[in-house]
Amino acid sequence: MFKEEVAKALKVLQEGGIILYPTDTIWGIGCDATNTEAVQRIYQLKQREESKSMIILLDNDNKLLSYVREVPDLAYDLIEFAENPLTLILSGAKNISSALINADGSIGIRVVKNEFCQQLINRLRKPLVSTSANISGKPSPKNFMAIDAEIIEGVDYVVDLEQHDLQEKKQSTIMKLEADGRFTFIRK
Repeated sequence: MFKEEVAKALKVLQEGGIILYPTDTIWGIGCDATNTEAVQRIYQLKQREESKSMIILLDNDNKLLSYVREVPDLAYDLIEFAENPLTLILSGAKNISSALINADGSIGIRVVKNEFCQQLINRLRKPLVSTSANISGKPSPKNFMAIDAEIIEGVDYVVDLEQHDLQEKKQSTIMKLEADGRFTFIRK
């Protein structure tokens, strides 16, 4: 079942589709982070302004330099030792859809610990967009049962894993990390 879901989601992503999927935090809407058309479909589905960028997920920190120009050494320690899921906002985004890059050139990146996400990203060989599965301005769903029907119907594929898990999940901590090691918490 697990491998089948990875394969089904992968096919949709490779064809330019968008998926609804479980992550190491809350449920996310995602697509291939290099596909601008798919990224724009997510903005439309969420009714979200494009100036509010979304994050990307990677399966391991070895790939950070593929998507940002410079990675402060501290980033690797933070990723390795963070007790909770951590999204780092790093400057110098590259090799992803321009629709994902903040006005200041930064991108939010989380290295996921969720096995489904890791396998999917590894097989896609590209980062995966991740944004909360809600209409912009509405609360983020804490589990699958709290996701709006409009979101479920608006994606091309809903991953058939963890849908009956009623555990309430939390969003990641977000930290903006500067090249010189200075950091600011955006969300704790």
